[in-house]
Amino acid sequence: MGTDLHAPLGQNRPPGRKRRPWPFGRILAGLCLMAVAGFSLYSSLTKDPLQKTEPVETAQKAAPQPDAEKPNPNADAGKATVKQADPQSGANVQRTLTGDGSIVTTFSPRPRDGSGPVIIDANQVGQDPRMAGMPNDALLEDSPYGKLPIVGPNGLRPMEQYARPWSGARGTRIAIVVSGLGLSQTGTQRAIEKLPEEVTLAFAASGNSLQRWMQEGRRNGHEILMQVPFEPFDYPGNNPGPDTLLTSQPAAKNIEELHKAMGEITNYTGIMNYLGGRFLSNSDALEPVMRDIGKRGLLFLDDGSSAQSKSGTIAKALSVPHGFADVQLDGELQTDAIMKKLDELERIARRNGSAIGVASAFDESIDAISKWSEGAAMRGIEIVGVSALVDDPEHP
Repeated sequence: MGTDLHAPLGQNRPPGRKRRPWPFGRILAGLCLMAVAGFSLYSSLTKDPLQKTEPVETAQKAAPQPDAEKPNPNADAGKATVKQADPQSGANVQRTLTGDGSIVTTFSPRPRDGSGPVIIDANQVGQDPRMAGMPNDALLEDSPYGKLPIVGPNGLRPMEQYARPWSGARGTRIAIVVSGLGLSQTGTQRAIEKLPEEVTLAFAASGNSLQRWMQEGRRNGHEILMQVPFEPFDYPGNNPGPDTLLTSQPAAKNIEELHKAMGEITNYTGIMNYLGGRFLSNSDALEPVMRDIGKRGLLFLDDGSSAQSKSGTIAKALSVPHGFADVQLDGELQTDAIMKKLDELERIARRNGSAIGVASAFDESIDAISKWSEGAAMRGIEIVGVSALVDDPEHP
């Protein structure tokens, strides 16, 4: 201690220590390291929440099929949706645990048991155009004369399966049937290529390569009829051809001739007469034939060539779908005359709501029908398949 009593107080204190600032950076880094270490320790002691808890099956065992996801009826209410089948419903599923810990899922086909998804429904009313040339096997039966049309197990008729779709509007509708297809190869090809797809094609039973032409016509969108030769009044001077149905034959023989014609092709909606004034006017001969046509789910189109035809009366009594042609378009084989007949057909359709016209596959007929059809829609006319205009007792 000093002895200078007169020195100012505090002048002889030793210098004080300087304060160091807090090491915030080091503290923060230490906290981060502790957090990382703690999270790593936690992760090692707990299961991955994204990892499945179920054991993984080996490649030798197929994983059980998951139940199809049930649709939520309240989801996307008011929106048009497409129903999709479960993609796994027709496959075996195998999951394999690989060496790196990943899972490989393998799908392989399994035999169908009939309960899986169906790619193509051949039983729908009307056909997908891509499948129009292929018959529905459920609507066919084997016979000595080929495959004959029948009503399907679910009640579907050939006239419904092979009908050409139409708008359903109840405006002015016209059906045009061009007959005699198959008799001339060049004429048949020209008709299929040039005629509008809305025109119905009738194939003659005595024609050639009928199945091939039928398939081409169907793929081009046409509805098809089978044209069967019936006895005319001036037979045998006017002979419709082989296997003609005759009033002098027993009913069983006429049914046999009918089946021969039916077996020539498939995919048709009905039968159309070729000639047949005498046969169509004879109730005893016509009734068994019309009954067989009806029970097979086919329509019958009368070409209107005979005023004495009883096809409409018998068809109504037997509940057979039936149509009657209003106009024969090419009685006079000139393009201008056929155009006038088409105009007459249009007037009848505007008056009655619908009309049916028939023609043969002559070049003049094909040219006139093609030209007239070009502006039909602009005039408010819908050309439909003949099945849309017949009287059908099942759909009055």
